[in-house]
Amino acid sequence: GCCGSDTKTYVVGGWAWAWWLISDTKRITLEIMTLQPRCEDVETAEGVAITVTGVAQVKVMTDQDLLAVACEQFLGKSVMEIKAVVLQTLEGHLRSILGTLTVEQIYQDRDQFAKLVREVAAPDVGRMGIEILSFTIKDVYDKLDYLSSLGKTQTAAVQRDADIGVAEAERDAGIREAECKKEMMDVKFQADTKMADSRRELELQKASFNQEVNTKKAEAQLAYELQAAKEQQKICLEEIEIQVVQRKKQITIEEKEIDRIDKELTATVKRPAEAEAYKMQQLAEGHKIKMVLIAQAEAEKIRKIGEAEACSIEAVGKAEAEKMRLKAEAYQQYGEAAKTALVLEALPKIAAKVAAPLARTNEIVILGGEGNRVTGEVNRLLAELPVSVNALTGVDLSKV
Repeated sequence: GCCGSDTKTYVVGGWAWAWWLISDTKRITLEIMTLQPRCEDVETAEGVAITVTGVAQVKVMTDQDLLAVACEQFLGKSVMEIKAVVLQTLEGHLRSILGTLTVEQIYQDRDQFAKLVREVAAPDVGRMGIEILSFTIKDVYDKLDYLSSLGKTQTAAVQRDADIGVAEAERDAGIREAECKKEMMDVKFQADTKMADSRRELELQKASFNQEVNTKKAEAQLAYELQAAKEQQKICLEEIEIQVVQRKKQITIEEKEIDRIDKELTATVKRPAEAEAYKMQQLAEGHKIKMVLIAQAEAEKIRKIGEAEACSIEAVGKAEAEKMRLKAEAYQQYGEAAKTALVLEALPKIAAKVAAPLARTNEIVILGGEGNRVTGEVNRLLAELPVSVNALTGVDLSKV
C-alpha cells in the first residue's frame, strides 16, 4: 500500500490500476491443482500394513473472505509450495483414517473411504482457503500378499457367484429375451396399431379435406349457377318488360282499331239494325194487339155460345122436368097400370143390354142328354123371369 496503508484490493479475473513504486501487487494461482497423496506401510485397525495412493483435485476458493484467507496463507508462494502444504495435510488425514478402518473396508468400499477422507480433510484445507473438488483412491496394496490372499478367497467366492450369476443370467436372459420378444411384439403391435390409426386418420383427414373441397366446389358451382340464374332471370324480366311494353302498344293500337270498327259497325250495322229492330218491334206490337183482339173476340164468341147452350140446356131441362112432372102426375093418376106400362116400356131396353154380349156369339150349345130336359131348362128360365123383374122393379108380371 502507499504511505503505510493496509488497504488490500482483490481482483479475480480482471484488471486494476497500480502505482509504480508505490503500490505492491502479488498474484496467486486460481487454477485447479492435482495432488497425488501417498501413504506407505500404514497399519490399519487390524495391524495390517498397506500402502494407499490417491488423486485429489484442489483449487483456491474465489469467495472474497476465503480468498483473503488463502492470500494470507499462500500469497508470495509458488504453486509447488502450495501443493506441498495441501498434500501434507491430505496425507495426514489419510493416515489417521486408515488406522480406523479394516483392510476389507478400505479395499471393498473405496468410494466410501474417499468420501470419508474428503469430509475429514475439507474443513482443515478450507481454513486455508483451499477447496477439495474431488478425491479418489487410486491404488491399495501391501507387501505381505494379504490383499492377494484375500483376493483369492474373494476370487473363489466371486467365481462361484459368477457361475451362479452366469446361470441366473442365462436364465434371466432367456426370460428377458422372451419378455423382450413379447415387448417387441407388443411394441410392434402398438406400432402397427398406431400406423393403422395414423393411416385411418390420414384417410379420414383426406376424406374430410376432399369433402370440404367438394363442398366448396359445389358451393362455388351453385353460386355460379345461382348468379347465372339471377342474370338469366334479369334478362327474362327485361324481355318480359319489353314484351309488356310491346303488348301495351299493341293493345293501344287494337283499342284504337276496335273503336274504329265499333264506329264503323255503329254506322253500317247498329243503326240499321236498331231501325230494323224498331220496325220489328212495332210490327210485333201490332201483331200482338191483333192477336189479343182476335182472342178477345174468340172468347166473347165462346162466352156467347156457352150462354146460348146454357139457355138451351136450361130450356131442355125445364121441358124434361115438366115432362117428368106430367109423367109423375099421370103415374099417380093411373096407379099400377102406369107402373106396368113403364116396366113394359123398359123391358126391351133391359133385354137389349142383357143380350148385347150374346150378339157377338155365333152359336150357343146346351149340353144335355134328352130333348125333354132342354125344354125343361127353357121353361125354368122363363118361369124365373117374372121373379127377377119383380125383384128389380117391384112389378109382379104374373098379375098383369
